[in-house]
Amino acid sequence: MTRYDTTGRTYGRTRRADPRVAGAVEGALRGMGSVVNVGAGSGSYEPGRTVVAVEPSRVMIGQRGVGAAPVVQGVAEALPLRADSVDAALAVLTVHHWSDPGRGIAEMKRVARHRLVVLTWDHSVFREFWLLREYLPAASESDRMLAVPLAELTEALGEVTVTPIPVPHDCVDGFGGAFWRRPEAYLDPTVRAGMSLLALTPESALAEGLSRLRADLDSGAWAARHADLLARPTLDLGYRLLTAEL
Repeated sequence: MTRYDTTGRTYGRTRRADPRVAGAVEGALRGMGSVVNVGAGSGSYEPGRTVVAVEPSRVMIGQRGVGAAPVVQGVAEALPLRADSVDAALAVLTVHHWSDPGRGIAEMKRVARHRLVVLTWDHSVFREFWLLREYLPAASESDRMLAVPLAELTEALGEVTVTPIPVPHDCVDGFGGAFWRRPEAYLDPTVRAGMSLLALTPESALAEGLSRLRADLDSGAWAARHADLLARPTLDLGYRLLTAEL
């Protein structure tokens, strides 16, 4: 059983591809004719030229939509593909769930002929997010334990281009930082269930901070304290797109 067999049940409702993030992923895959999507989940950000998706969780596989790429149940550390069998290997917000990220990257290198693309985040940036800093320190600790250090990933990938992916204020994909300008969303248990850092933090450790957030939203204290955010179209919360040529 994987983490997503218990924490991924709401992904089909809360985790849809945001077109701006998808555009960045597509740009990184430009020129690639065939792609394996590693840790593919429910299929968000899966380009049409994906020839196979690899996903360990049956719960996530069951949420893949009609027309999604063929999927094989498997893990990143042992990809069920021949060497040099695809042009590119893609991993979107998944490396933090791998048992051995270094081995997973090595497997991506083995099966891809030309390029690796990894979307991840930098905890050293994300930990400064108001939600974690002001309200949910326990979730910040969960995030620290989940996040794969950027230096570790870049070393495994080799020569890599790191591209910041700012989060739009109206992001439609409900990942951890998506609602930075819509804080009321973090009070919704269904929304929280689709975010690893919150789904993997005990509710008892979140309750006091969420209660304070609710009170600050009701009183206007949050809006007053974060007035500078309310007119911003995007915010850099540490999400990074890593692109490596092989």
